[in-house]
Amino acid sequence: MNDQPTAEGTLVGDEEALTRLRALRGSIDNLDAALVHLLAERFKCTQQVGELKAAHNLPPADPAREADQIARLRRLAADARLDPAFAEKFLNFIIEEVVRHHRAIAAKQDGAAPPA
Repeated sequence: MNDQPTAEGTLVGDEEALTRLRALRGSIDNLDAALVHLLAERFKCTQQVGELKAAHNLPPADPAREADQIARLRRLAADARLDPAFAEKFLNFIIEEVVRHHRAIAAKQDGAAPPA
């Protein structure tokens, strides 16, 4: 059992603030769901890229493309008033996962065990 105070528990009696908090959290939940679905769609595309790369013996990683994407995302983040460093960390995390998938696809196509 968690004995930590909650925002909702602290706001008991302030119905206006509690209603606003619940509405904001509902929006956050919706955005989180949208992010998950967008990431799933993105990974469907990168899966196809990995298959294409493997079929044509292209390397799993493309450092020049990745650098361009990071610079592009940093600009987009700055325009959206999101911390560009955070956006870069987020994209680097995604790129790492994509490259891992591409290596696994290439290894499977070569008949080798996928890298860990």
